[in-house]
Amino acid sequence: MDWTFSAAHEMAAALRAGEVTSAELTDEAITRIERDDKEINAICVRDFDRARAAARGADQARARGEDRPLLGIPVTVKESYDVAGLPTTWGMPPHRNHLPAEDAVQVSRLKGAGAVVLGKTNVPFGLQDVQSFNEIYGTTNNPWDHRRTSGGSSGGSAAALASGFGALSIGSDLAGSLRTPAHFCGVYAHKPTLGLAASRGMVPPSTQALPVEPDLAVVGPMARTARDLTLLLDVMAGPDPLTLGVAYDVTLPPARHERLADFRVLVLDGHPSLPTGSAVRAGVNRVADALADGGARVERHSPLLPDLAEAALIYTQLLFSGSVARFPVEAYEQLRDRAAQLSGDDQSLDAARLRGMVVSHRDWIEANTRRELHRHGWRQFFAEFDAVVCPITHTPAFPHDHHPDPRERRLDIDGVEYPYFDQLVWAGLATMPGLPATAVPAGRSPEGLPVGVQLIGPMYEDRTPLRLAELLEQRIGGFRAPWQDPGEVRESP
Repeated sequence: MDWTFSAAHEMAAALRAGEVTSAELTDEAITRIERDDKEINAICVRDFDRARAAARGADQARARGEDRPLLGIPVTVKESYDVAGLPTTWGMPPHRNHLPAEDAVQVSRLKGAGAVVLGKTNVPFGLQDVQSFNEIYGTTNNPWDHRRTSGGSSGGSAAALASGFGALSIGSDLAGSLRTPAHFCGVYAHKPTLGLAASRGMVPPSTQALPVEPDLAVVGPMARTARDLTLLLDVMAGPDPLTLGVAYDVTLPPARHERLADFRVLVLDGHPSLPTGSAVRAGVNRVADALADGGARVERHSPLLPDLAEAALIYTQLLFSGSVARFPVEAYEQLRDRAAQLSGDDQSLDAARLRGMVVSHRDWIEANTRRELHRHGWRQFFAEFDAVVCPITHTPAFPHDHHPDPRERRLDIDGVEYPYFDQLVWAGLATMPGLPATAVPAGRSPEGLPVGVQLIGPMYEDRTPLRLAELLEQRIGGFRAPWQDPGEVRESP
């Protein structure tokens, strides 16, 4: 049997039944990587010798009667996670020889759960792009169309899953970095509630791996099925053992409902800050129809919904406030001079980005206070609704654009160009208040590209959007490999 595109939970059941060994699963994944990754370039750091040894160890452990959640399952890890003995560069050439001595917390949890780590997946420079390319490892192509991006910054992980390079992967999300690649590549991802999963060891190579939880950013699971997201999240969830983990364990509440007919859902397909492309709107409406056909209560408007335009501005300010921390003094002063020249009436996202980069501590506290008001608004909203269905970003995967100045790049939405970074507003809807959000496939565009949506749920109730994702997968289908449609993959020119 070919296990290439099997779900992790299916592999686990087969391993327990003795139908396959971890060594066989691992060899099959390695063979596929060696055969196909020349075109995709998803696995930037290979660790095949240790993977084969770990697989043999998993088979021996199972023969002794052991069983763990991921025992013998081949997985990949985003390059930005420390893995002892493998380079962690974040795509930055000065750090190409940085070799951490210890595993990141999440890598330790993967290995503790019995996973077999095949290697590390590609990222953009400094994790600061919606594409995945850098001078060290090159460009990761979208498995559906090699001329297009796989997304960023977890683009290598999404492309690996879509290509059959392992059953699971772990990534991170600050500006849609889990959800956007999942949307572009047709796989699943889950951005957990802020702080739910410890992130120590997912730090730039020049930074000591301390138990500090950054603002907005999370680490989370990626998979080819919704059920596998839950399987992996259960391994990842929990505080850092050096801090809150000293005193606390995590017990996530169960999903609010088990049946689709019991869910109360608000569907959004438009954002006041930027138009949503027709292919993405079609995906949202496809999910809305499936929900309604399944008996769910579906609404299109609610006075309880926090102001989307204000949310985008707050998110932009908070996001970019941390982006210049290591800038040279001269560059920072230039930004301050540019910000001082902005008109007070300029409430564009471009202006919000510039103001955010030079925001004072006093103004940051004000922005954070506004965030808390939005969080309170979301608590009131989720007293009446169980989830929000909305876009992840505004278009399917776009063509590679490596212009060295992102400010000069443009996003084409149905033939109209917009500033490149404006596309982050849908991702920020969940990120700014710290809500969980699950990315699910929702069909394909007229050009055959994957289209996904995100299911946003209440804080610390991650199982609610995850359960809704499972129910939708059963109703409208889920991942389908590009390799299952011969001739549809578009080669690089």
